[in-house]
Amino acid sequence: MIALWLAFGLLLLPALWLLVAPLRRARLVHDAQASFEANDRAAEQNVAIYRRRLASLEAALERGDIDRAQFDEDRLELDRSLLEDTENLSRPPLHSPTAGRFAVPVVALALVISAMLWYQHEGAEGDLRLFDAYQQSDSLPALLERLEHEAQRQPDNANVWASLYPLYRDSGQGEAAIEALDRLIALEGRVPSLLAQKAQLMFFMADRTLTDEVQALVDEVVERDSREPTIFGMLGVHAFDRGDYEQAIEHWRRAIAGMSDSGSAQALRQGIQVAQQRLGVSPDEQEAVAQGPGVRVRVSLDESLEGLLDEDTRVFVVARDMAGELPPLAVARMTLGDLPTTLVLDDRHAMSDAASLSQASEVRLIVRVTKSGGATPETGDMYGDKEGVPVGDVEDQEPVQVVVDRVIE
Repeated sequence: MIALWLAFGLLLLPALWLLVAPLRRARLVHDAQASFEANDRAAEQNVAIYRRRLASLEAALERGDIDRAQFDEDRLELDRSLLEDTENLSRPPLHSPTAGRFAVPVVALALVISAMLWYQHEGAEGDLRLFDAYQQSDSLPALLERLEHEAQRQPDNANVWASLYPLYRDSGQGEAAIEALDRLIALEGRVPSLLAQKAQLMFFMADRTLTDEVQALVDEVVERDSREPTIFGMLGVHAFDRGDYEQAIEHWRRAIAGMSDSGSAQALRQGIQVAQQRLGVSPDEQEAVAQGPGVRVRVSLDESLEGLLDEDTRVFVVARDMAGELPPLAVARMTLGDLPTTLVLDDRHAMSDAASLSQASEVRLIVRVTKSGGATPETGDMYGDKEGVPVGDVEDQEPVQVVVDRVIE
């Protein structure tokens, strides 16, 4: 923190210099302005012009070129013009070059103090202290001690309690973890993810039992967010412990559908496989069972394109997000001779953990028959597509029809 304030001070020095520098030139500017006003002859020149024009009017009157009424009118206009010209030349007296000399540093000091006070209230000084605590702690007890000290100094900083909660949980301090979560919920509101973490922690603290308090949290989370993965992961564990393996599989699939952590999703998939083994499902049958939400699709070839390519020509069935911003969510491969066929696309067909069907609510399906067998479309490839296909429980889905009916030219 000392380095931070030193950096702020170094940044303020040039700004203060820019404010003070004009004061050093005040006397030079004052003297230059005074000299200019003393040597200004604009008023004398205006009076001389007035006298010449007045003399011209009087001469015209004597010659009879104008009458007395015209003379009076022109002279009145001439007098008015002189008054306007001389009025604009009048200047207020110059202030002393030392006037206001102390106002600038006073204002600058007030700005610096107010900025410091605002930063202490609204800035990230507390989070920087948390960062220092992590950097300077070489053991878990030391880190906990520093974070607990920060919790006393800044009890309204949600990041403090968000840092303490997992440390308490992982070190077996369940009650302290619950207290930290309660403080975090009080600051952040009843966010479903926080309520789900509290329910899960209380569930395991109660020897994997759904107590009334845990059940109340589960009901509240499901009402607020029906896709919250932590809750369904916990419910799957509870169902597995009771021997209800089908229910456990269903809960874990729903958890995977809303989960962004690939490691946790893989652990749940392994749990699904164990539950399927307990149900007596063979490895081949396990492979055929959809993992998570997906799309059931029936692929066929339009009659007008039959016979154009060999039956061993490679066919790609690809599911992409509707915006086209992510990598392919699922890819299945077959040959032209397999068509027509029905298949299920799900997370087993993901190309990477970063993009899978369970992350999307609807997708665009693309079927491409490629002569070269490559992933890049080429001239002569045949294709078909369908947009806005919903992703969900494949057991309740009717197959989506995708017909290969076009050729890339």
